[in-house]
Amino acid sequence: MIETRARSFAELVGFPACLGPALPGETHGTTVLALRFDQGVLVLADRRATAGNLIMYDQAEKVLPLDDHTVVGISGAYGRSLEVCRFLRHSFKFYARMHLQELSFEGKLMEISRALAANQAEAMAGVGFFLPIVAAYDRARYSFGVYFFDGAGARFENGSYACAGSGSERIRGVFEYLQRTKGPFQERGLDDVLREGLVLLDIAADLDSATGGFGKVPPVARVLDREGNRPLDPERLAGAIRDVQRS
Repeated sequence: MIETRARSFAELVGFPACLGPALPGETHGTTVLALRFDQGVLVLADRRATAGNLIMYDQAEKVLPLDDHTVVGISGAYGRSLEVCRFLRHSFKFYARMHLQELSFEGKLMEISRALAANQAEAMAGVGFFLPIVAAYDRARYSFGVYFFDGAGARFENGSYACAGSGSERIRGVFEYLQRTKGPFQERGLDDVLREGLVLLDIAADLDSATGGFGKVPPVARVLDREGNRPLDPERLAGAIRDVQRS
């Protein structure tokens, strides 16, 4: 009897099962963004973690320091993202202890690209796909960089902003509109840029169900400047949120 069952492309070409398509419902979403300001970079993220149409957790930490001068915002498979970030943090520390000096600015970015390239098998399996954005300070050049990546590890730089996650697609054009009407982010103060970032997150939450708003839980906010990186002062963040909610 001739087999008439429809088969997937992976079955037809003999791909192993682990490289087949993602399982239904194995979707992930968020909105993370990095905005330059006149003294550094602000990295913001909502806190919602989802699996398909389920809200799994609303306290997720999606903005993580890799060292004093490198901050990453994660989107995609949350568990895998944390695992890779822990590996990178350890890798940076190991290099510094072995060579008695910090890994170079370019070296850090290359390590992030290598980690993404090494994650391709999990990404193709549909259980480990993630895309980071990175804010970094180059101490040799006294300059800040904001970067985003593709799934193969290719790196792209934007002097003013970066964004990732399902909600970022809904607000991508707003970044350019704000820059054209109000000026480059890197020429504006932290409070001004913080307010713009919160507005962008709020719009993303309205248009993307996988992005959490900040009516219940405040977003993650971290500042990178020449002194290092630190969480944004909670009172400052709360005041900015109240201003946005009143407007």
